[in-house]
Amino acid sequence: MRDFINLTLVTAAIFGLVSCEAMKGTRAVSTTRVSSPKIWTAVSSGRNAQISSGWLREFRDPRMGKLVNEALAHNQNLQSIAHRLRAAKEGTIIGKAARLPSLNASTSYRRSDEKSEPSTENYSVSLNAGWEADLWGRLRNQELAARADYAATLADFRGARLSLAANTAKAWCNLVTAEQQLALAEKTVESYKTALPVVERRYRANTLRAVDVQFARNNVASAERSLRVRRLNRDNAARALEIFLGRYPSASVASSNDLPTLSDNVPAGLPSELLSRRPDLQAAAADLYASAQRAEASRKDLLPNLRLTGGASNGADNIRRAFDPNFLLYTIASSLSQTIYQGGAPSARARAALEQNRAEIYDYSRIALLAFREVESALAADLSLAEQQVFLEQEVQQTRLAEKRALSDITLGIDGASFLEYLEAQRRSENAGISLIRLKNDRLQNRIDLHLALGGDYQTTP
Repeated sequence: MRDFINLTLVTAAIFGLVSCEAMKGTRAVSTTRVSSPKIWTAVSSGRNAQISSGWLREFRDPRMGKLVNEALAHNQNLQSIAHRLRAAKEGTIIGKAARLPSLNASTSYRRSDEKSEPSTENYSVSLNAGWEADLWGRLRNQELAARADYAATLADFRGARLSLAANTAKAWCNLVTAEQQLALAEKTVESYKTALPVVERRYRANTLRAVDVQFARNNVASAERSLRVRRLNRDNAARALEIFLGRYPSASVASSNDLPTLSDNVPAGLPSELLSRRPDLQAAAADLYASAQRAEASRKDLLPNLRLTGGASNGADNIRRAFDPNFLLYTIASSLSQTIYQGGAPSARARAALEQNRAEIYDYSRIALLAFREVESALAADLSLAEQQVFLEQEVQQTRLAEKRALSDITLGIDGASFLEYLEAQRRSENAGISLIRLKNDRLQNRIDLHLALGGDYQTTP
């Protein structure tokens, strides 16, 4: 029994040394604080950095760039995708390992006691190796498919970075827009409150009707309500941005009074090759390649496979003899196997893999057409919105002049001055101001969508 204990300890020590390295980092964690994976370095520098956030320079807003960098560093969803990317990278090791020999060792102890016979002990040690010869390249196809899966996951991660940068920039523009609309609502309340005493004074002078006073007071109450709505919208926009930043949504993020400013118009003659940078197209191409390799592997699975095995074992009643090389029994064998009948399952798997490959071809074509449509739509919208802004700025200017003139006519008591005209001028001025703020934000949102559609800035090659 003492020999058995020694044997167990030795075996445990050997197995412990072999598996110690493999078990590193496999402990579960009970906290949600996650460090940024090292793999981020490879996808956040050089051209990848240009693709994900280099286009922000066009908007001439340093604060926007800082917030995007903060989101890329602390966003929980991006960290989750990054760890899945690391898991996919491990899959490439698994695919490569199938082409390499396997080696395993085992040991056992057995004791038997019989009343008529003395007790006997037996110790055994065995070492076995196996290797499948990749005659037709099936294992190579599986390894290439695993590598393509990793490439697709890597492209998805780059796409997540680009999408996060764009959504953070959009959220910042929405916050500034909400801040400007809030400021406009405050000015509207102030304007209505300024006009109310004038109306009341003219009413006491019997130059305006009581209904005019009621309209003026109604405007003040409506503007006060609208002001509360704008404040709520501003807080909601701040919370949406804070979620992208990985912060608690307390609506405490500081805003700006000015929207980012666009640079010159979109350069003419953008090469269509820029779309090949798009992460979704790269992922679709990798998925197509992986499906082709799996289809080849399934087809070759119908062919015979050759496996070589070897082993060394020993059984003895003494532990020292169990480990003595002079008493080991060596075996070497080879086997050639071929599936003859399995209900048609192997052929069905091969056909299914081929159909999956054909489906990936159409998926890639669909994504490519969608990419072209997104670029064309963004370019057309960019031109249209720029033209609309010119006319809307004229509209804002004229409605503000009309509002001032109407209030001046009522204050001076000019004959024919109508309070209803003043109310209409106020309404038009407020609506035009809100529309202009919204249109400027729409232009920024559309330009961000254009960079998303192009897969980055205007220059960086794939």
